[in-house]
Amino acid sequence: MLFDDLKARGFDVLALHHAEAIITHDMPEAEKDIDRVLCSLEIPITELVAGGGGEAQGTQRMRRALSDLGWVKRNIGIRKTVRWDDESDEQVVASLSHEIDHVKTFGPMNWAIALEIEWNNKDPFFDRDLENFKRLHAEGAISVGALITRGESLHRSMRTLLRRFIDQKGIDAVEALGEFGYRPTRRQQDIIERAAKRSGDFRQAWVDAFVRAESDQVASYPAALK
Repeated sequence: MLFDDLKARGFDVLALHHAEAIITHDMPEAEKDIDRVLCSLEIPITELVAGGGGEAQGTQRMRRALSDLGWVKRNIGIRKTVRWDDESDEQVVASLSHEIDHVKTFGPMNWAIALEIEWNNKDPFFDRDLENFKRLHAEGAISVGALITRGESLHRSMRTLLRRFIDQKGIDAVEALGEFGYRPTRRQQDIIERAAKRSGDFRQAWVDAFVRAESDQVASYPAALK
């Protein structure tokens, strides 16, 4: 079965249409590469707590690992033309260009797989990537499109992980979380403080507020590879 090693490690894997058959039979080396990168991935809880703008450190490590294995950024252009009787009389009727962060070809026919990492983005970004993959596949530019994102298992365990973290560190104030890069907005800080005052438990108030904010950042449906 596809990505058994990842599944055994708790990753959620979803293959749509004929992606599993294509990867298994035509480009098994792609599965090995992705297995190698993701099975070696570790994300410390402090990186999740820090969050913030820019690209997550875990995503940066994944990108470097993929690049080392030959998964490079490519700009794939598609141009459609209409040619009349005279070959010199040619008119471009459509032109598209798609930049893909990680592309690699496999096999004697150079079958291409395009891969994007969308670790912490909302639905519109998934829509964009999936539409790009659909167009490129329909035009014969790629055989498979894959997305790597956070899975449901991480969301389900987030409260437990965060509570363990804040208990181990003995943190009882938002200011103390600054040491780990946590910078809440004024609104988030107010929510935490009000909840802590009501319940008398600052740590759980922070955990609940953090998870709620994180949930707002995650797309509501699974990607091609998750």
